[in-house]
Amino acid sequence: MQDHKYLYSYNYDRSESDLCKLESRHLFNEDEKNKLLFSDIKIEPSNSAFIKRRIDIISSSDDYDTLILKAKKEKIRIDSFKAEYVVLHGDKTEYPERLSKLKDIGFCIDGAPDYYNPYITYALAYYEGIWYFGVLIKNNFKWHQHNDKPYSYSNSLGLHTAKSLVNIASKGNKEITLLDACCGAGTIILEACFAGYHIEGCDINPKIFHHAGKNISHFNYTANIYCSDIKDISKKYDAAIIDLPYNMYSRATDDELFNIIDSTAKITNRMVILSTEDITNLISKARLKIVDHGSVSKIGKAHFVRNIWVCEVLGKV
Repeated sequence: MQDHKYLYSYNYDRSESDLCKLESRHLFNEDEKNKLLFSDIKIEPSNSAFIKRRIDIISSSDDYDTLILKAKKEKIRIDSFKAEYVVLHGDKTEYPERLSKLKDIGFCIDGAPDYYNPYITYALAYYEGIWYFGVLIKNNFKWHQHNDKPYSYSNSLGLHTAKSLVNIASKGNKEITLLDACCGAGTIILEACFAGYHIEGCDINPKIFHHAGKNISHFNYTANIYCSDIKDISKKYDAAIIDLPYNMYSRATDDELFNIIDSTAKITNRMVILSTEDITNLISKARLKIVDHGSVSKIGKAHFVRNIWVCEVLGKV
């Protein structure tokens, strides 16, 4: 029987499977399996694009009747509650039986239910022979509003990728400081601010720098952004994210890309680097150790792939 505090369920498409697993490894130190993950680490579902819900496990049992007895012993007294049956991988319980079991859960709680605007939602779930009862926390998807930012570019990161990069770089630690070293329109900064991380950004292009500031203020977030070459930034950060510049018609030289990577390595200990090309030689040249790697393809454009390297600065970690 799984003996953990939390049960997470995931949702992602094939093009983002690798990215989701990369995020999972750095948030939970393990891959999700069957779009599920048990952990004692608490992460807000809305801070991830892939975590659909979290069940805060109250009790569990391999026997359903025993689970109901355990639920009754909790002596839960609360008004405005709702109970939901969460169908997990491999659960073949038919709909009428699920409804019947939800009634059992309802009878375990002393209070008035509210099916439309509950204060709290309880979950019943079954996975690999074990029944689980707990509090259900859902991804609220309010971060989707960032799709309506005033300024965007065709090569801007998608929200799913941006949210994952923040999680991978921070490992879920909101006490650390992050840097978006080539912040562009501020997509990464928006997701970090939404989740409550301390992040700053910089971009050498004055127009883009201006647009990033407008995007951040549009959602009433606060984050410092510098119109600067990364080599002129001296402030230290715990981790940095670099989406290396590219476009369809021109390409930064290897020297330019190396200078971005090397300059960032001087002011941080941990880096997450994105590139459309293989830059392992530049990473090695900058004396970085690759600790993990993944990729993500653009939906509808399977040939367009961003590589993701998670790196530590040698001699600092």
